[in-house]
Amino acid sequence: MRRPLAVIALALALLAGCSKQPATNQDHAPAAAASSSSEAAASPSPSPSPSQSGPLFTPTNPVTMNVKGFWSWAFYDHVTGQMYGSTPYTTSDTASMSKAWVAADWLRRQAEQNKQPSSTALAELTRMIRDSETENTFKYHVQNGNLNSIKRMISLCGLTETKGTQNSWSLTQMSARDVARLAKCIADGRAAGPKWTGWLLNEMRNVRGPGRFGPIEALPADVQKTTAIKNGWLSRDDGQWHIACMAVGDGWSLGIMAHYASSLGKDYGAKTCREVTKQLLTVH
Repeated sequence: MRRPLAVIALALALLAGCSKQPATNQDHAPAAAASSSSEAAASPSPSPSPSQSGPLFTPTNPVTMNVKGFWSWAFYDHVTGQMYGSTPYTTSDTASMSKAWVAADWLRRQAEQNKQPSSTALAELTRMIRDSETENTFKYHVQNGNLNSIKRMISLCGLTETKGTQNSWSLTQMSARDVARLAKCIADGRAAGPKWTGWLLNEMRNVRGPGRFGPIEALPADVQKTTAIKNGWLSRDDGQWHIACMAVGDGWSLGIMAHYASSLGKDYGAKTCREVTKQLLTVH
């Protein structure tokens, strides 16, 4: 008589698990929970690291923040195709974060033309990613076609809220979920192409100096080593700091956007990116 009872108990447990649904999230609210949507993967994505004893993130965790100004986040599970995060999908500008796309677009197009970048060009791209050097960024952005490059990013990476600005990469407007999509686009090879994706991800894993902040600070030490990032930060003439955080790891990507009064300083936005990430971790 024990076997039928065990089968019935298992069926009831499965039914109970299927009934759970994530709550919706409201942008700007002091307290927020995750909303989810399903997105088909554009190409195969890496599986979570087998060294993890369980899931690194629980994206249905409530994200509770009490910050001044605008903030928004998105977590993209590449394995399931689920997107979690803030609604509505308000945009903010990327500042230096979009340099990752400038490098990816230029490298992919070089490969498509069977050209080998010079050692000088690769050194300039390294400084652009690792140190967020701006000196040569516009040169590569112009070679990419300026605004046409941002339009390619939108098309190639399946972005839905992003808008470009002529003669500027840093004024590109993106939603947090488009940032997470761009990160996946870089990780799965669409952005930089098969020849240069590994090179670009390595540069992004070695970001240093003032650009190494936000999500990377909240991750376990072993995960930090395999996580690629590119952040943007700028105090603009509108009297606000504009912060953009992008991170991508094994099977996941994260986008966080914020802008707020300049008097609060850069670290205020860096902390916002860090704390959102921390609250999404399964153990924090």
